[in-house]
Amino acid sequence: MRTQHGVSLTYGLLETLGQSIVSGHYDGNGFPTEAELCQQFSASRTVAREAVKMLTAKGLLSARPRQGTKVEPVSRWNLLDPDVTRWLMERPFSNTIYREFTEVRLAIEPVAAALAAQNADRKDIKAIRDGLNGMRDNTADHDQALQADIEFHVAILRASGNPFFWQLRELINTALRLSISVTNKISGHTASIPAHEAVLIAIEKGDADGALHAMRAILLESLELIKTYDPAVGE
Repeated sequence: MRTQHGVSLTYGLLETLGQSIVSGHYDGNGFPTEAELCQQFSASRTVAREAVKMLTAKGLLSARPRQGTKVEPVSRWNLLDPDVTRWLMERPFSNTIYREFTEVRLAIEPVAAALAAQNADRKDIKAIRDGLNGMRDNTADHDQALQADIEFHVAILRASGNPFFWQLRELINTALRLSISVTNKISGHTASIPAHEAVLIAIEKGDADGALHAMRAILLESLELIKTYDPAVGE
């Protein structure tokens, strides 16, 4: 049975290797052998083997007889895995990845808002309103306002009543945290309270079309901001 210490070592190595793979550290260099991993990171074979297995399960690595372990192309990565998503977002800024995440949100969140207008109960409405109130109450505190914004959007996923949307909450959470932080930086202020309030009002009224279009408007604005953002100019 593995000890907690062993688990911690495994996840530590997983984090280090995952970040390195996603950042392109091994591109053209080849992935280390198990023995090389043990030597480089002072890890046991058990820890190294377990970390490689976990990365393989996430689609980042593959191992074949007599060919060793190699890094897989991005097209094979499990992009819905929360760790992979986070590692992608930790890379140097790329308009492309932020745009792609916002496009995923655009495909999901307006429909979730429309479903919330049809399915939300009082508890769901309260959770959405709490998120909006948190945004309103913390406009001077960027971190708190961002967290409230995320809670607003995640509450709508739950209120949709669709378990598949709820299963995507970690992906949406990560995409939200990074994309909102970028769009807030571009616009120079936190998210629009009236725009978010329009979504809530439509949901409260049971106006599915209104909720869909109000949420879509928020995301289209974010998408336009991201497309034009040049981090070098903002520094």
